[in-house]
Amino acid sequence: MERWSEMLRLFRAVVSDPAMAEIIANPRVERTKLIELISNIGGKTFAKTTHNFLKVLVYHGRLTLVPEIAELFEEQRRDEEGKARVEVVSAFKLSPTHADAIAQAMTKRLDREVDLTIRIDKSIIGGVIVRAGDLVIDASLRGRLQQLAQELS
Repeated sequence: MERWSEMLRLFRAVVSDPAMAEIIANPRVERTKLIELISNIGGKTFAKTTHNFLKVLVYHGRLTLVPEIAELFEEQRRDEEGKARVEVVSAFKLSPTHADAIAQAMTKRLDREVDLTIRIDKSIIGGVIVRAGDLVIDASLRGRLQQLAQELS
């Protein structure tokens, strides 16, 4: 699974590159040339199964779906490993102590190990928003202000 994760990360980076996206979208580029180009970029990271996967995606015009495929694969992998992806959005950089406290609380709530991702978004003004799959905990100041505005209207 780790090898496929590595391959899909590289695959996603290649396909997401703006210059490569132009080549992929160009109908004049032959499929075999596109496969050869991406295979050369992948080098030894791409095993035989990867080349077969690449061919299927190219010949069926689905190469642009690689980022979504990679994300779904990682979700499945985390699920197999008993982990959950948790995104924390904060107005300011969290201290390691706060990040650990959130990770521990989410581990307890979800009953599984968490992979914590922290993103800064000053538009939430203060507090945090925690997302884990369908679960959203909005403890942001922006969220509280929106809730108050709804109650007043």
